[in-house]
Amino acid sequence: MILVTGGTGLVGAHLLFKLASNHNRVRAIYRNEKKLVNTKKVFECYTKNYKSIFESIDWIQADILDIPALSEAFKDVTKVYHCAAFVSFEPNKYQLLRKINIEGTANIVNLSISHNIKKLCYVSSIATLGRPLNNDYIDENTNWNPEADNHVYAITKYGAEIEVWRGTQEGLNAVIVNPGLIIGAGIWKYGSGSLFTKAKKGLKFYTNGTVGLVSVKDVVNIMINLMESKITNERFVLVSENWTYKDFLQSLSKSVNGRIPEKLASKSMLGLVWRLDWLKHKITGKRRQLTKHIAHALQTKSNFNSQKIKTTVDYNFEPMTEVLTQVGQVYLKQD
Repeated sequence: MILVTGGTGLVGAHLLFKLASNHNRVRAIYRNEKKLVNTKKVFECYTKNYKSIFESIDWIQADILDIPALSEAFKDVTKVYHCAAFVSFEPNKYQLLRKINIEGTANIVNLSISHNIKKLCYVSSIATLGRPLNNDYIDENTNWNPEADNHVYAITKYGAEIEVWRGTQEGLNAVIVNPGLIIGAGIWKYGSGSLFTKAKKGLKFYTNGTVGLVSVKDVVNIMINLMESKITNERFVLVSENWTYKDFLQSLSKSVNGRIPEKLASKSMLGLVWRLDWLKHKITGKRRQLTKHIAHALQTKSNFNSQKIKTTVDYNFEPMTEVLTQVGQVYLKQD
């Protein structure tokens, strides 16, 4: 039996479809019924007749912080894909991020050890990688710098990785993947999917930084390849291509027939916007849309190297131009 956490998120839902379609015995946990709509929307991107595939999955209502319920989900499980996470860059969400990303992962690791799980795959992020001293490519050997001004999401995802590595010291076989910005269809209200929604409404500005992109299908395929291999206790950067934000946002807009952003958002403009966003949050209590760290990331030029995974499992990534076009077409059909 294969257990998937985060099955109502982008990676988890696409992973579930792939595993269930290949007739694997799969169990997935979910927090509430409403979230299952996300998974169904993802499945619908592959086929309108997804019902039998969805129902072949053993769905269990549980939370990664609820150890008794989680223990039930681990019965007869041999492999675990841990995709569940809380994604936020808001400083006031730090304690919640710690609880879900670090404590939740610790629970998964502990139960994997106690149930003698054969292998665990953890979905981390390129956010846990360090920054080179010069303009070199960032890869698995670029060490995290705890003294840097790291954002709260990165700190907690790094903490989650530490829990996985701790598990490997206690006998757990594990692999970690560090994807860039994951592009995939089906979930349009939040995450990278919301960018298609915003692009359809019309984007005015682009920024001066770069972004590492990867298809959700590539992430899923690589995760399955790693879990079916003899590779253990390794991590892999998953970035198909490094793009400028200008090229990314303009291609994104084209994919949904949206207005092409043609104005550069300067550093001073972004600085003003994130400060106004902070003030709005303080006055109204509404969630932050742009933090200081996001503004900085939008201006940062970083290049990621995925040569390790290409060599290790002989994998070729999908061209991102094609991925954006395909996902944009699905968005226009589902919108």
